[in-house]
Amino acid sequence: MKKVLAYEFMRNLNFVPVLAAVLLSSSSAFAAETNAPALDPHLEPFRPLLNKTWRGPFKNAKPDKPVVDVMRWERALNGKAIRSLHSINEGSYGGETLYRWDAEKQVVTFHYFTTAGFMTTGTIRFVNGKFITHETVSGNSGNVSEVKAISEFQPDGAFVVKTEHLKDGKWEAGRETVYREDPTAKVLFR
Repeated sequence: MKKVLAYEFMRNLNFVPVLAAVLLSSSSAFAAETNAPALDPHLEPFRPLLNKTWRGPFKNAKPDKPVVDVMRWERALNGKAIRSLHSINEGSYGGETLYRWDAEKQVVTFHYFTTAGFMTTGTIRFVNGKFITHETVSGNSGNVSEVKAISEFQPDGAFVVKTEHLKDGKWEAGRETVYREDPTAKVLFR
């Protein structure tokens, strides 16, 4: 019995250097990641949204036809970008956005791709705790050519988004949505 235990112990000792090498390389990679900038400094205002899922009913939706948006925000490209996914009414419409610092333009820019086939490009500025966006639409979007939005956190932690859009040459009120963190909500695509 002692020989069997000694053999098992020795066999496991051979495993220890391998395990140690794996742990050291993993911890080195982890250390390199934690020592690297976690997020481009220009993207820091996004931090309260990151790694969270948010759910928000549209304010002007009809009670018998609710419109609910779910969005998820993540750090992307080693912190050089922010990725946002969203879907409305369990995937009836959705999109994906990548935000990044554009050193040439000296502004955070973004590209938004939709399941409806159109896309937008825009800029976002952070002013007095507000996220201010302006985007240009390309593709078939129902004659909407531009969108502006102001978003901000409320004292209770809600994230409010208000939009307006340029349609047929006239600015119109868009949507107003109050998002609240909801870890059970899912971004879905069909």
